[in-house]
Parts: sequence; structure tokens; C-alpha cells
Amino acid sequence: MKRLLFLAFSLLLLAVPGPGWAQGKFMTKAGRVSFFSTSIIEDIEARNTAAAAVLDVATGQLALVVPIKEFVFKRTLMQEHFNENYMESDKFPRATFTGHFTGAPASTLAVAGSHQVQVEGDLTLHGVTHHLETAGMLELKGGQLMVFAFFSVAPADYNIEVPRLVRENIAKTVSIRVSLTCDAAPGTSTPVSRATPDN
Repeated sequence: MKRLLFLAFSLLLLAVPGPGWAQGKFMTKAGRVSFFSTSIIEDIEARNTAAAAVLDVATGQLALVVPIKEFVFKRTLMQEHFNENYMESDKFPRATFTGHFTGAPASTLAVAGSHQVQVEGDLTLHGVTHHLETAGMLELKGGQLMVFAFFSVAPADYNIEVPRLVRENIAKTVSIRVSLTCDAAPGTSTPVSRATPDN
């Protein structure tokens, strides 16, 4: 897990100029990522609680690393097929996302409260990278930064092959939900609190 966190830090450091990487950093190594795909035969659902993420509200930058083998399915056989036949997890052990928040000025992201944002960046999955844009929400509360996003991907876009025998029974897109609860990184300054109204 330390390697995943180091990779997330490295990805973000590469994306952000040195002076911008000074304040407002948040991180987690227990982020939740789940996906769902409907099927005529059986719905496919899995959850992962081992995503590592680093976010910088001062610049709007973020990096996310998801270990593929940490996805847990209801059925062990389905989990084995997912790792061995679809995701080839030994060859492609992680998915990554590096990008930034848009739709709200970076200066407002460090203010306590909820913020509707757009998330834009590069998603690398199964060794293939595509640009991704989706809606998201940030909520700064009690010194923690919570991040929520929901989007869909098409396995075919990432060269994930579905056996012909079951191809017609599986949805062409997979719905992905990301939920992160991040703590302030060591050495970061305290985010700005929303001004309280006068009594």
C-alpha cells in the first residue's frame, strides 16, 4: 500500500509546478471505488476500499491510484475471471487517474462547504489511456475533504475483451462510483472556514 501512495504522490508532483504544491493538500489510502454493470444473466458489481488519492485544493490538481486486485465481488469465480480474463491484473495491476477540478475557482475549493465541480484528466486502465470529463462534488467539513464522482466507461475503449459467448449479455458500459474521504496531509495549512454570520 505504501508503494501505491508513493505513486499517487509522484503522479501529482509531476503534474503540479513546485511553488503550487505548498498548501491545501489532502490524501487517503482507503478511498472507495465501485462499479456496476447490468446483465441479462446476472448483474456485475464490485467494491474496492484501497484506492490511494492525493488532492491539492490550492491548485485543483488530483491523482488517484486504484489496485485492481482489491476489487471484491460477491462470487469468488467472478472475481477470478475479472482479474485473469478481463483485467489481466498481473500485467496491469492498477488503474490511475491524474487531472484537475474545473467549474469552480481554485480559491473557493479551500472554503468549507460543498462545491459542484467538473473533473477532467487522463484515466489509464488496462494499459490504455483516455481523456475523461465528468461531474463531481467536493465537501470540506471538519478538516476532511470528501470527494464524490460518478461516470461510465466502455470496456472496449480500454481493450478489455469480453468473450463472444457472453458478449451480448453484458452491458457495453460500466458505471463507476468514486467516494473519497481525505485527511489533510502532514504539514499542510488549515483550510479556510466559511465565515459565520453575525448574531
